[in-house]
Amino acid sequence: MADKNERLYGLIGYPLTHSFSQNYFNQKFESENINARYINFEIPDIGDLMEVVAEHPNLCGLNVTIPYKELVIPYMDEMDDDAAKIGAVNVIKFIRKKNDLKFKGYNSDIIGFCDSIRPLLNPEREKALILGTGGAAKAVYQGFINMGITPSYVSRTTRPGILTYSDLTPEVMDAHKIIVNTTPLGMYPHIDKCPDIPYNLLTPKHLCYDLLYNPDITLFMKKAAEHGAEVKNGLEMLLLQAFASWNIWNEQD
Repeated sequence: MADKNERLYGLIGYPLTHSFSQNYFNQKFESENINARYINFEIPDIGDLMEVVAEHPNLCGLNVTIPYKELVIPYMDEMDDDAAKIGAVNVIKFIRKKNDLKFKGYNSDIIGFCDSIRPLLNPEREKALILGTGGAAKAVYQGFINMGITPSYVSRTTRPGILTYSDLTPEVMDAHKIIVNTTPLGMYPHIDKCPDIPYNLLTPKHLCYDLLYNPDITLFMKKAAEHGAEVKNGLEMLLLQAFASWNIWNEQD
């Protein structure tokens, strides 16, 4: 018998082979005696979103993962400023008023990233290189803008206004004391890969932050640390963005 008072939350994406969110939230609900459950909704097409919503009237919010962070935007009735600037939504808040349901889109990646890196910032770390140009890179870019840091993208392909790896001269590396890897290079099981930056130009004044968290110490972090740079992985960001999702779903409008 379904519990009509049970709140449902979930994740939409395709494929969903493993989900940090499902384990995190269901453990949270159990340990805090919250009458709620978190479900993975593996949908092969974004058009299936409304079917999921219709079949689960107790749904109170969703997380969104690849490949739907951009495709879900047309379904939003409202967007948080940061999500609109990034052009990606990974948290949907359900706003129910009488028989009316509205969706508001947020991006918790930017919240998790900013809360994680902020304690490591100092006056010398005022410019950042972002390795990669995908959805996560866009959240990092907007996060830096919000914190008053000047960011620049680095890509393998030549594009206007974007640096390539061959542009990373001693002068560029010296000017940018923060380097963030948003690429999948070095992620398990391909742990012998890393972005092609001049690691020999790193110093103890540099901060090298990897959005990856498996393995704990990526090759990017290992090589950076060998030159004295401060390093950090993305595990805390992952936890903080999940925490931010919960706050978004539960804050009163």
